Parts: sequence; C-alpha cells; structure tokens
Amino acid sequence: MAAGSGTRLAAGRPKAFVEVDGHTILERSLRPILLSSTPWQIVVVVPAELVDEAAALVPSRAAGFVSVVAGATTRQGSVAAGLAAVEPGVETVLVHDSARCFTPTAQFELVAETVERLGHGVVPGLPVSDTIKRVDAGGSVTATVDRSELVAMQTPQGFPRRALDEAYAAATEEHTDDAALFALAGHEVTVVPGASEAFKITTPWDLARAEMLAGDGRPRATPLRTGVGIDVHGFDAEQPLRLGTLDWPGEAGLAGHSDGDAVAHALVDALLSAAGLGDIGSRFGTADPRYAGASGEVFLTATRAILDEAGARIVNAAVQVVGNRPRLAARRSAMEEALSILLGAPVSVSATTTDGLGFTGRGEGVTVIATALVEVAAA
Repeated sequence: MAAGSGTRLAAGRPKAFVEVDGHTILERSLRPILLSSTPWQIVVVVPAELVDEAAALVPSRAAGFVSVVAGATTRQGSVAAGLAAVEPGVETVLVHDSARCFTPTAQFELVAETVERLGHGVVPGLPVSDTIKRVDAGGSVTATVDRSELVAMQTPQGFPRRALDEAYAAATEEHTDDAALFALAGHEVTVVPGASEAFKITTPWDLARAEMLAGDGRPRATPLRTGVGIDVHGFDAEQPLRLGTLDWPGEAGLAGHSDGDAVAHALVDALLSAAGLGDIGSRFGTADPRYAGASGEVFLTATRAILDEAGARIVNAAVQVVGNRPRLAARRSAMEEALSILLGAPVSVSATTTDGLGFTGRGEGVTVIATALVEVAAA
C-alpha cells in the first residue's frame, strides 16, 4: 500500500515517493520481500498520477512479478484495487504499508507461514510499553487501561485470500486496518510477534529516524560469521576418557598433549575460526607447557575470554562426534548443558558412526566436527 498522501509527513509529495538516504520509501519497502525465498507476487498500489513513476522504481529483475495499480480515495478502496490485481492462483495475501519500509524479511515469512498453518487472519504486533490512560472530552483521566491486554499493530497483515475477498466485498464502513474489517466479517485473527524496526514513517521525526537507520549515522548491523573446527584423536587405553568436558569411567581415553578432549578442541577451532582469531594451534600450542594435560574446560574458557576481548559474542555452536564409542545417547543432555554453561550460548551435540569404515569404524579413535555462529563487532 503506497497510495497515501503523507499529509502529516509534510514532505511535499506522497509519502512512498519521499527519499530516505537516496532511495524512496517505496523502494526500501520492496527490498525485504524481494529477499524472501517464498514465492511471491507483489502488487503496488499508488496514486493514479504516479503509476509510471512507481513502475520505474521496481528492480528490473523483479519487474515480471510486480504489478503497479492506481489506488482510490480511501485506504480501503486502495486495498480493494490491489486485491483485484492479485493472480488467481494466489491463496495467501499479505497487506503491507510501504511506510513500514524497514520491516524485516522474517516478518513477512512468519505472517505468511502462520496464515497457511492456521487458516485465518494473522497480524504482527508489539506489546504496548507506555502507560495508557482513558480520558473524557475535557481531558480528565477516567481510568488506567491494562496494557497487558494491548498490542500495537504492524504490517504485513496476512489472510486467506478467498476470505479476505469476501470480507472486502461485504464491507459497508471504513476501518483503520484490514484485520478489523476481517474480524468484523466473523473471522478469527491471531497476533504474532512484530519487530521494533518495522515502525511506520508518519511524521518528520519518523523520517529523521529512518535517515539515521539508513544513512551513515545508522547503528550498523552486527555481522554474523560461521566457523568450522575438526579434531581427531586415537584411543589410548592408558588414559582416562574425557570428552565434552565429561569423564567417562571405564572407557579408553584419547591420546594428546592435553587431555585429548576432541569435542572441546573442535569447538575451540570453530569459535576462533568464526571470529577470525586464529586456531587452537596458534593460541594454545603444544610447545606451551601450561597446556600439557590441560582439560577441555581450560581451552573453552580461555577461548571465550579471547572472543569477549575482541568484542565477539557466541551465538550458538553444534558438535558431531564420529565414532563407535563412547555411546553418547545417555549423556548427550549433560554434555550439552556443560558446554553451554562454559560458552554462555546454546551448544547442541549429535553422534554418528561410519558403518565400520576407516579408523573410527575400526574403533581406533574418534573424529569431532564442530560449527559455530559468532556475532562480531561491526567495522
């Protein structure tokens, strides 16, 4: 929906055609939809005199999937015009306000998926944080509203296409959003979590906020980086087994300069790799006597400190143990809990065998593969 006049914005032209850091609000509102992996058709509803200008703003790679139609004098009439341009095979419709041009792709996908799962209307919303008062015509407070029951609506609002068409065809009065019209027609509407960045550009102050987010002064997105670590150790019957920081009584240990904890070592490599901070060999070399016989906890704790100092935050990690033994199933949860506490982030553990193939299949040792997701400081 981009047919509004933008009177409160007072920018001299319809809101969707006002620029934010060199790109129109309309262009910015299309980006998150174009990034979605979900198949889509986009219908852009604009003032009649700006149909050609709007069409020129559509990226060339998406032109075949985007229709631009003229709106009406009311929002409800404009939505109806947009619905009329939706392809016959489309079963789920999202109605989105272009003024919420920073709405993340995930919000579109969440609404669409929930509509298809529940079969009725879905709207994103945020809890109301301000205290709300009810006042009379003279401005006197008459009551304090329980804000736990209040939600601030956002877009896109999603609906089963046929039910929305019928609700619009039966509508006899104007509504401030599509969910209200849909509910009045007797249909259920469910609220899903919204996003703070999906705010609506309505006033000059909102536009200034948008400029800050989009321009050089914006808080930059924090990059996410992945890392992979692999560690291989042979069994040493003379050593106790320590794996995933747990002791395994009765099991042959793993040979190594330290305690041979291949799970901990693979995690260290994955974390350092993701953060761009080297690897276990460069940080904890075998020539350093401090790490002779050291436990996996020592390496993991030290690695977390290295990442903290560099301004990197561990988001999560995953470990897969490849080998015939030890059997992890009974202690998987305990290992996940111990590792998660040490790293301050969720760690998942899985195990597999090689069906008798290779040194792990012959029971000569284990291989551990770890992956990590790390949030690094923005440049």
